[in-house]
Amino acid sequence: MSKESNSSYPPEDNSDQNLQTDNFLDGLGDNEITEKILAEQDALSAISHLQSHHHSDVLKSDQSSGNVVSNYQSSVKPRALISTILAIALTSIGIIINNPFLGILGTLVTLGLSITMLLPWIINLLPWLEAKFKKWFSPQEIILLLGLIGLSVSIIGLLKFTGVGEIILSLGKFINWDASGTLAEWFGALGQISIAVVAVYVAWRQYIISKDLTIQQNQLTVQQNIITQQQTIDSYFQGISDLVLDEEGLLEDWPQERAIAEGRTAAIFSSVDGSGKAKILRFLSRSKLLTPLKRDRRLGRAILDGVGGYAEDRLEGVRVIDLGVMLAGADLSKTDLRWIDLSEANLVRANLSGCDLVKVNLSRTILYDANLRNADLNGVRFFYGYLQKASPRSRIHPPNYDTGEHTGAVVENADFSKAERMSDSVRRYCCAWCGEKSRKTIPGGCQDVENLLGR
Repeated sequence: MSKESNSSYPPEDNSDQNLQTDNFLDGLGDNEITEKILAEQDALSAISHLQSHHHSDVLKSDQSSGNVVSNYQSSVKPRALISTILAIALTSIGIIINNPFLGILGTLVTLGLSITMLLPWIINLLPWLEAKFKKWFSPQEIILLLGLIGLSVSIIGLLKFTGVGEIILSLGKFINWDASGTLAEWFGALGQISIAVVAVYVAWRQYIISKDLTIQQNQLTVQQNIITQQQTIDSYFQGISDLVLDEEGLLEDWPQERAIAEGRTAAIFSSVDGSGKAKILRFLSRSKLLTPLKRDRRLGRAILDGVGGYAEDRLEGVRVIDLGVMLAGADLSKTDLRWIDLSEANLVRANLSGCDLVKVNLSRTILYDANLRNADLNGVRFFYGYLQKASPRSRIHPPNYDTGEHTGAVVENADFSKAERMSDSVRRYCCAWCGEKSRKTIPGGCQDVENLLGR
């Protein structure tokens, strides 16, 4: 109680007020003190005294309530624990001896005590559960969930209390369930058929998608192959140019260089398609590397013709690259072979169908069993000299480029079906030397031309 009386400090406050009053009086000197100032000082002293007493009363009440709560907890918890243990034991005994009275009594007491003990924790757990629930479910999801539950309960209530459920159950008594079972089997069979149809459709769509992907992949592969082939051809062009030309750009082809050039050409022909072969042939022909050039008999070098080019010598000239049998059986269909010198090349069983052969030199070329269907033969040279004396090449007789003897192409068994723009001289030469089988394929017919081949 001494601490409580000291906490209010009424004596000290009065003394302070007195001291302040004395000091104030000293400061005023002989002047008169007004009653108003003294009244204000008395009021302030009374208010401070009342506040100090009220504060001490609040502290006393808080301390007393805290003591009561702590005393209550310390007195209640041991009794609750002992009661719960006794109730559990009573329930266990009732279960063991199979006594319903003891079992039910112990169960109810244990349940009540357990709920009483756990209730504060349950109350403290509710805000945590509420926070977790709000964290897991958004307000929209909560509304949707409650709406679905409410709808379900409403439907059950309508079926229960409106009599609709009883009507549905009464209707079920009049249904022939055997027939319904058969109908259900039919529906099951239809369902299985539908599933099979859907499975077939899905498999078909997968096949279509896989086919489209395969086509796209093939197109990409073809494009990549075209790019790779063009790079290979460009490298070949540069290699041949470096091989047969000197530093000044003049033709300098010695026997070994010509052999290497022919080897490179034969190798690249086996690794490119028809369009690639046509590009290589156009490059070699326009570069005069397939043309027999006139040579210096001592040095073997090509001789200029005096008008800015190299002189040709069909009879004794030497080619930089001799095609030989490189194109035998080659597929050159639907390619551009215009103005190419294919003279003396071996094109046995070559496919030249649909080719553009405008101004191609085929003199002394072996076209035995070749395919020339739909080929454009405008301006094609099959022989030199005169038509009346022109004949195919011979293994034992040299060619005569003045008269045309043994300068012509070997066209036996060649197919000329639907060949375009074949001149009359070419038609007559082919009819005379292609044989009976090929004469039937030449446009315009061969009735007016004698078969000089004899077979």
